[in-house]
Amino acid sequence: MNDRYDGYDQQNYELVGYDEFGRPVYRQAQQAPSYEQNAGYGYGYDPYAPGQQQQQQQAPQPPQQQPQYDPYAGHPQQDGGYDPYGAASGTAQQPRQTEQATAYIPQQAPAPAGPERREDRDYRTEQFDFVEEPDENSEDVIDWLKFTESRSERREEAKRRGRNRITALVVVLALCLIGGVGYLGYQGKLPFLGGDDAKKDGPAAAGPQNRDVIVVHLHNTKGGGTSSALLVNNTTTGQATTVLLPNALALSGEDGSATTLAKSVDEDGSAGTGDSIDTLLGTDIEGTWRLDTPYLNNLVELVGNIEVTTNTDVPDPAKKGTFLVHKGQEQTLSGPAAVAYATYRAKGEAQTAQLLRFGQVMQGVLRKLSSDPQAATTTVQTLAQILDPSLTEKDLGAFLAKLADHAKEGDYKTALLPVGQDGTLSEAAANSVVEDVLGGTVKAPAEGDALRVGVKNATGDKDRSEKARITLVNGGYTFVEAGTGTTAATSQVTYADAARKNDAVEVAKTLGLPASAVKKGKAAANADVTVVIGQDYTGGN
Repeated sequence: MNDRYDGYDQQNYELVGYDEFGRPVYRQAQQAPSYEQNAGYGYGYDPYAPGQQQQQQQAPQPPQQQPQYDPYAGHPQQDGGYDPYGAASGTAQQPRQTEQATAYIPQQAPAPAGPERREDRDYRTEQFDFVEEPDENSEDVIDWLKFTESRSERREEAKRRGRNRITALVVVLALCLIGGVGYLGYQGKLPFLGGDDAKKDGPAAAGPQNRDVIVVHLHNTKGGGTSSALLVNNTTTGQATTVLLPNALALSGEDGSATTLAKSVDEDGSAGTGDSIDTLLGTDIEGTWRLDTPYLNNLVELVGNIEVTTNTDVPDPAKKGTFLVHKGQEQTLSGPAAVAYATYRAKGEAQTAQLLRFGQVMQGVLRKLSSDPQAATTTVQTLAQILDPSLTEKDLGAFLAKLADHAKEGDYKTALLPVGQDGTLSEAAANSVVEDVLGGTVKAPAEGDALRVGVKNATGDKDRSEKARITLVNGGYTFVEAGTGTTAATSQVTYADAARKNDAVEVAKTLGLPASAVKKGKAAANADVTVVIGQDYTGGN
């Protein structure tokens, strides 16, 4: 720091120290008197020189001055003067020059005076020191910068990974969606593709279809009577159906005689009945399952009861005034309740009403049965019933497992084969059940099989239909009852397949009809050739 202030005389002022703000403090310089003029304690004073004592006594006393700040001693002198050596010098107190004045800073306010000045406020240059920051502080700053930078990088990396995960998730979901839609489309279960209609009208349905069929006969061991149904698995369309067969269904016996389904089951047994059904409906029954009511009871118990929406109350035969089955939605039926509901027929009620209840129980059992062939076979084996030789336990278990899978997926339905009062098939039955459910068109008979001839009576006389049946059976043909129609004046023989034209001509000859009666047209779904007997038919050839 420059101790010199502009505008002051260096000869008249001298530096005495610094104030608490670090500013220099000056005072008026002392004049060194000569021997002739020195009357006080100035330089050149000789106390032993002659005449000095006299001069000392004669020297005038200086005026009283205010105490002055001593920057070195830290204590002001009583006379206001400055003693560079302090009291410790041991010298006698000497009077100061009268011209001395209080020290001050040129061109600045005078320094404050008084005993309140403290030494700790007197700062000098040597009291200051420059402290260098430790290296570890610098390292902390560097580490903080690195942490901030790495934190930002981690955030960006986390965002990038998050975006990658979202993209991967979207891709996986898209692939799953495409795969699921493809699978449902392949199965024909998409609503916008028409569901069952898509299966029915699709390419697979348009061509030949494969159907597995067995017939089940429920024997009521207590009340008597039987209930029959066809269990159909269409492996082409993935649909399953229970076709209920009324007991009044007209069949042809082994000798060609007319009979009903109920009589055929009792008299001809399972084998003869199956053949008669095949002849009538054009099916290919693979086996017969005789199910007595005690085994139905055990089957329901094995699958763990069933749920059925019942349409009537069934009284309990063991307890009068109580009901074994109550009418309602999704009623849980145990084994005995299921048997009672499947065989119940109210007084005056048609047999088809009881048959529909049997169909409900069968579908309820299939919904609860395992879809695994091995597990289903185990269930059948547990029944310990004696099966028809045409159907083994393994075959029956595998077949029921397939039906159970369709029942769980909602691809199962129950259909009643409609028949007239005389037991013959109506035209509606041929179109809705025989054609749609059982095959559409009758399969070509194997070599050696008799030609199936459907006969529809349009004469209004039942005896003429019987005469036609006897004539065809004697001619080596298989008679198929085609029901009755509106009265027609002339008879007609029709065939659908051009390959059957010659067969149709032979049928006409057998019945005594002219060749002009043979025409190509729509034949019955369950026959190769259809004959409509008109009033011109006399019953002879």
